[in-house]
Amino acid sequence: MSSTDNFRERLKNKKRIVVKIGSSSLTHSETNNIDLYKLERLVRILTDLRNQGKDVILVSSGAIAVGRNSVGLTGKELTMPQKQACASIGQAQLMMMYQKLFAEYNQKTSQILMTKYTMLDDLSRYNARNTFEELLKMGIIPVVNENDTISTYEIVFGDNDRLSALVTALTGADLLILLSDIDGLYTDDPNINSDAIFVPVVTEIDDKMLEMGKDTSTSSVGTGGMSAKLLAAEIATKSGADMVIANGKSVSVIEKIISGKDYGTLFTSNYNEDFRIIDYLTE
Repeated sequence: MSSTDNFRERLKNKKRIVVKIGSSSLTHSETNNIDLYKLERLVRILTDLRNQGKDVILVSSGAIAVGRNSVGLTGKELTMPQKQACASIGQAQLMMMYQKLFAEYNQKTSQILMTKYTMLDDLSRYNARNTFEELLKMGIIPVVNENDTISTYEIVFGDNDRLSALVTALTGADLLILLSDIDGLYTDDPNINSDAIFVPVVTEIDDKMLEMGKDTSTSSVGTGGMSAKLLAAEIATKSGADMVIANGKSVSVIEKIISGKDYGTLFTSNYNEDFRIIDYLTE
C-alpha cells in the first residue's frame, strides 16, 4: 500500500467531521434556485454518518442566494443593505428546508450563526465551543453559517471556507470536507490552462503551494476561490485535522471520501502546537 493509500485509508476512522457546502453546490446553475434533490441527498448522507456514531457539523452557504431569488433581485449587483436583507430572508428559508429534510430521517438539527467576533472574543469563543460540544453530545447536527444579516465585514471579506476551517479547529474535528465547484487543487487554473496538473495529496502547505491559489471563484453565487480554500487547509491541518477539497456536483462524494476512495485533494494533518485561532482572524 502506498503512502497516499495510507493517508486515504485513515479517513475511514474519522470521528468528528465538518462538511462545508458552497452556494454553487446547492443551487441550479441555470436559475440559482436551490437544488432540492441534492439538498435532500446531502441531508440523508449526513444523517447516515451520524447513525454510524460520528459527530457531524454542516457549514452551509446559500442564504443570500436563496433570499435574492425569493425577492426577485437576481442578475444585479446588490448593495450592502440588500445583501443583509437577502441573508435574513434566505437564512430562514434555508433553515426551514434543512429542518424539514432532517426530520424526514428522524434527525434533529440546530442553527448556529457566527461572525469573526464570536471567535475573536475569548469568552464568546469558549461559549461557542461549549455549545457545539453539548449539541454533538445530544446527537444534533448543527448547521452553521456566517451571520451576514448583522455583519458587514464578513460579507465583504469573509467566506465559509475559512469559517468551516475555524469551526473545525474550534471543535477539535479531525476531518474537514470542502465541497466546491472544482475537483480539487491544480497547479494552475484548469479553466484557463489545459496543462494544469491535478494534485491528489498535499502533505505540506508552503509558499509555492499558496501561489497556486486563485482569488476568483468560477461561480456567480460563491465567494471563495482557491486561495480561500488553501487558507482553510492551512488552518485545518495546523489544528490537527485532515482536509479534502472535492467537487460538490454530486454530494455522494462525501461517502466516497470517508470510505477511503481517491476523490478530491487531500491535505494531511500537520499539527502545530503554536496554532491559535485568533491568528487567522486579525488579518
